[in-house]
Amino acid sequence: MTYILIFNSVHRVMKAEKLLKDANLDSKTIPVPRKLSSDCGLAIKINNIEINDILKALEKETPEEIYLEDQEQYEKIYEKEKDFSS
Repeated sequence: MTYILIFNSVHRVMKAEKLLKDANLDSKTIPVPRKLSSDCGLAIKINNIEINDILKALEKETPEEIYLEDQEQYEKIYEKEKDFSS
């Protein structure tokens, strides 16, 4: 399985990349695929790792969205809850 993690800033992508590395989870920073939109031009691609392991490693830096990628087709499987209470 291949997951694409979308964040809303390059800074958050870099923080998430470090958290994944610290958890010994192999990931790669990539340009956001054209079929997906985001506020940031970078995303994280992860292959063959369980989604629960990914979310546990990123507990402090939750992605805005996660997509399952299959032959350049994308299915949204996660969306961060928006907090409007500020």
